[in-house]
Amino acid sequence: QVELVESGGGLVQAGGSLRLSCVARGATFIRYAMGWFRQAPGKEREFVASIEKNGDSTRYADSVKDRFTISRDNAKNTVLLQMNSLKPEDTAVYSCAEFEGSGSSRPIDYDFWGQGTQVTVSS
Repeated sequence: QVELVESGGGLVQAGGSLRLSCVARGATFIRYAMGWFRQAPGKEREFVASIEKNGDSTRYADSVKDRFTISRDNAKNTVLLQMNSLKPEDTAVYSCAEFEGSGSSRPIDYDFWGQGTQVTVSS
């Protein structure tokens, strides 16, 4: 059984930084592309970033490009999301997900999801 556990969320002022971590258990991590998604209250889940199995290709939503960086450490079964220059509109629950294919921005393509970690950016 696959388990994804996120950590690193919290409260930060606008302009600040946070680093989210997602640890995968119970699966061969390198088989999966990984993605980060977020969902704000009253809004649909939206794509944030994805990274291919071996980390050689990444994709970002336009809203976070040049501010967020996704990376992975296959030896530690971990995917990270470094978030800089945070804005109040980045406030959401952030979840990581696994996809046994090439990276995708569509939530429906992802097979396993974590519970999420809350990120709150104050103005």
